[in-house]
Amino acid sequence: MPQDYREDGQVDLFLPQLTALPLRDQRETMERPFFSLSKRKRLKPIDYVSPDRKVTVHVSANSEYGLATIYDLDILIYCASVLIEHKRRGANDIPQTLNVVPYDMLRTLKREVGGRAYDLLGNALDRLQSTTVKTNIRSGDAVETTFSWIDSYSQLKDRTGNVRGMRITLAKWFYDGVLMEGGVLAIDPAYFSLTGGRERWLYRVARKHAGGAGTDGFAISMPTLFEKSGAEGDYRRFKFEMTKIVRENALPGYALELELRAEAEPFLRMVRRNLTSEPGAPSPAPVQTAPTPGRATPSAQDKAIDEPPIAFPEYGHIAHSAFGAIARANLPEPQRDHGMVADDFRSFLRQREIAYDARNITQIFATFCSKQRAAL
Repeated sequence: MPQDYREDGQVDLFLPQLTALPLRDQRETMERPFFSLSKRKRLKPIDYVSPDRKVTVHVSANSEYGLATIYDLDILIYCASVLIEHKRRGANDIPQTLNVVPYDMLRTLKREVGGRAYDLLGNALDRLQSTTVKTNIRSGDAVETTFSWIDSYSQLKDRTGNVRGMRITLAKWFYDGVLMEGGVLAIDPAYFSLTGGRERWLYRVARKHAGGAGTDGFAISMPTLFEKSGAEGDYRRFKFEMTKIVRENALPGYALELELRAEAEPFLRMVRRNLTSEPGAPSPAPVQTAPTPGRATPSAQDKAIDEPPIAFPEYGHIAHSAFGAIARANLPEPQRDHGMVADDFRSFLRQREIAYDARNITQIFATFCSKQRAAL
């Protein structure tokens, strides 16, 4: 449960400067079953043992709150992004306890802002604090580490009882994992627009394995994928739902293909889309084929890299580019013409001498769009 404390000159600790963070996800959590994939309260533990029996994950719930969910993970992604921003700025002492402005966090995570949103945020923090994880994923089979995702959190309230800020103390295991070399991967902001828990989980698997796997992508058998998910329900139901997701083929940045095999369970192949395609835009319907000879086996591709930089177009419309999707997600309704917004953004970049291919250009554009006026 949170500790509440009143405003006493501490408000300056919560600076609203981090609404356009380059988003980062903790790499080790992206393919193992650490979270419930449903919004429904889950009390059944997650038990996972890797095929080679070297990696184990056991996640258990508090009976009052239930397991932390894939949606609660958004908070950890935000915190990881803040830590990496501290690291990028050259901070000598990166804090394990973060001072967070809830409003900024909710905006970054593409969530509604209001009284109920703050209540839901508190519920998510309760689940993160009360869920117990035991794993040897980092230390091999010799040592198991037990932790909760956050050690504690507290709320700063003003004299009217409104939450002004939060202090979140991250688990040492998670904190160390974020700051270790290669501990995070960049993720598409469109991830937060995915409404289904299985879609969110599958995107993270694709980002982890297919992000740097080349044109052949990464393939994995459906039964192995089921074990990695920790999903409740039986395999048949999971296979049906995965097939539906493949047909929709709408994961941001990654195309899906179901590969049927004679007298064997199918493979699911994940391939990174062309960088110029619009995140989230469906590709042509996937063809169900046998695996192509010479393609990488599921276990051969286990290394992903950060996405190469993307540049804002120097002229022309943005409707059919990645920036068109960012505009649609961030402009206030009713939205202004995207061509005019693009021209205004180019002027903004020139005035501030920001390069069109700046490393965080997508985040800069998202923040720019969110501050625009609605169309009259």
